[in-house]
Amino acid sequence: MKVLPFTIPVPHDHSIIVQEEVLPHFYTYLHRHAEIQITWIKTGEGTLLAGNSMHAFRDGEIYVLGANLPHLFKSDPVYFQQDNDKDVQTVTIFFNPTGKLSALFGLPEMKTVSAFITQMQSGFKIPDSLYLDIVKRIETIQQASGAEQLYTFIELLNVMSSNNELQPLSSGSYAFSMTDPEGMRIANVYNYIMQNYSSALTLDDVAMQAHLTPTAFCRYFKKHTRHTFVNFVNKVRVNEACKMLVNGSAKSIATIAYSCGFNSITNFNYVFKSITGVSPRDYVNSYSNTIE
Repeated sequence: MKVLPFTIPVPHDHSIIVQEEVLPHFYTYLHRHAEIQITWIKTGEGTLLAGNSMHAFRDGEIYVLGANLPHLFKSDPVYFQQDNDKDVQTVTIFFNPTGKLSALFGLPEMKTVSAFITQMQSGFKIPDSLYLDIVKRIETIQQASGAEQLYTFIELLNVMSSNNELQPLSSGSYAFSMTDPEGMRIANVYNYIMQNYSSALTLDDVAMQAHLTPTAFCRYFKKHTRHTFVNFVNKVRVNEACKMLVNGSAKSIATIAYSCGFNSITNFNYVFKSITGVSPRDYVNSYSNTIE
């Protein structure tokens, strides 16, 4: 199966496309496309892999993903269980600033917005302070057509470009320079790790997914992800542990540690703090204080 690139079907009479979906789970493969993507997650929980970083996502969040940024919204395991009553509901706006809209973004009046789009290729999450405003604008764009839709779309971009709270999802600029076969290879590796993080992943097993020797795989993985294999696996596991710690899906920290693939509570505590900066217990307490 060809994972990269992914083609968004754009109608000939539209310069932007608005897509609402209700699905059992998110698309399961790492992919990229030429269009910038603004996704409002109405319902759905999981892990967003964007470029060389990952973030837990949940209901009521909005993410902007840059053009050609490899990404994957990975639904939590519960979405793949039989007889579960969960689904994901999203509204997504796709647009290509170098396609039909290139003339618009080339106007002097759009200089600030164009610079913003160029600088934010790594993507970002809409901050809480902007959430309700952005939701209203997305809904208006979804319901409008013609010039009104385009006008509201420009307003949306202007509001985002004027905000100074935006933090990139992926560290640094993520220039996608892989050939399609290379993209398929690293995507298969990502997918394998994301699906098997809870088990005893070995370097040999994962290297086999890329059809490389372990030594060659370590060099290849570090070159294309800026992570060592061990560091990436640990980030996946800690990210899953963070979600379990705050949603009450397990009774003890030890249970969470073992279910996320760690072989000892000591190792879990050490890795968790090295990645998040706090202990698992302090992470839970900080979250509880924030909610209160």
